[in-house]
Amino acid sequence: MTRLLLKNARYITHASGLPEVTAGHIAIDGSQIVALPETLDGTEFDSFEPIDMSDKLVSPGLINSHTHAVLLVLRGTVEDIEGNLVYQYMVPASYLLEPRERAAIARLACAEAIRSGTTTMVDPLRHVADYAPAMIETGLRLWLAESCADAVTTEVGRGRYRFDREFGQTFLDRTEALIERFHGSEDDRVRVMIAAHGPDNCSPWMLGQLKALARQHGLRRTVHLSQIISEKEQVEALHGCTSTEYLDQNDFLGDDLIAIHWTFCNESDVARLAETGTWLGHCPASMSAKGPHPLPMRAILDHGVKIVLGTDNMTEDMFHAMKLAQTLHRGAYTRSVSPGPQQVFNYVTRNAAEALDHPGIGEIAVGKKADLAMFDLMTPAMSPRVSALSNLVHYGHPGVVTDTMVDGRFLMRDRVLTTIDERAAITEAQAATDAMWQRFDTEDRHVPLPATDPV
Repeated sequence: MTRLLLKNARYITHASGLPEVTAGHIAIDGSQIVALPETLDGTEFDSFEPIDMSDKLVSPGLINSHTHAVLLVLRGTVEDIEGNLVYQYMVPASYLLEPRERAAIARLACAEAIRSGTTTMVDPLRHVADYAPAMIETGLRLWLAESCADAVTTEVGRGRYRFDREFGQTFLDRTEALIERFHGSEDDRVRVMIAAHGPDNCSPWMLGQLKALARQHGLRRTVHLSQIISEKEQVEALHGCTSTEYLDQNDFLGDDLIAIHWTFCNESDVARLAETGTWLGHCPASMSAKGPHPLPMRAILDHGVKIVLGTDNMTEDMFHAMKLAQTLHRGAYTRSVSPGPQQVFNYVTRNAAEALDHPGIGEIAVGKKADLAMFDLMTPAMSPRVSALSNLVHYGHPGVVTDTMVDGRFLMRDRVLTTIDERAAITEAQAATDAMWQRFDTEDRHVPLPATDPV
């Protein structure tokens, strides 16, 4: 096994619960951090390969708690289109891609994630088995999930909700196959989650099946919650309640659930979500493409809801997510300075590890996984420096990341990806994107097509 000694490091520790920068050295044996000596005396680490970190800040790897890697195929398009983006664009795109094309797009998403200092991605979508191997090969830590529904999602974009158990069973079967094939694989670097797509397209039967699967296999769960207006209207029409109330009636809330978005939650919903310990998976950047995300942020903060961050779709840049989260969350109190950079940084490290029930990640400490990101302190964005953590959250960007490591293995070293042929990944993803949009156009779905470059 590889033994590394990250010497002369400034690194982020969570000894007090909140992140703070300390100085010292980080000894890594295989996949784990085995020592954090303040000084180096004697010959204890002579067998470790020394790597100088004098000009770098070493951080726990960033955890993206909600993304759809394959939906990178929509980048630069739906951000500027009105309509029901989920059912008129995202769902069709996920079906129109061929298996190898899904893998190509997912591989590019992983490249962007690694360049952004991300070490863990939580990815629920459909046809996951088609692209899971490509993501796994990159070396990232993964939680994968087949996004389940028993409403025929391909018809919702045309204004029709039709529930079909045979259609739903397809996703349940795929989920079980994912669990059997991937859960705990790669020395437990890959895990599987249970995912309900949303309250509008999951009947009580489907929610019950998913709860049973989660209990049977001891898996974490996720769901889109109060995401878009069509979901809100469908749940109200079908069940006479809010999406949160519907999930609560079906015993689907809980501290093992990451619920994403909360756009149309009311204060009563927020209080119940907080009471049940349900996690908010906030994707502030993607949800603010057409203006600030209008979720009830003040109520969420006042009720002490547990928060993690995701990128959702069209990007894997967690710096973007942190900056927008800090802006939106502070804006809930009208130009506040709370939450501070420390709390926001915890959303993507310590909080996320707790939400995923993985005590080995999210912190730099002895016995933890060597899932790390290194940031260049000698870049303009990180200088001048009074608080490196403040600089990172306010002004950080993927260009400050020099190295990304998972299980003690460099996925990027000195800004060069080691597990992905980056040029090939970009070329293949572009070809997949072109092919998907050509099919989309051919089908004439009676929705606007994106503006495209003339050449």
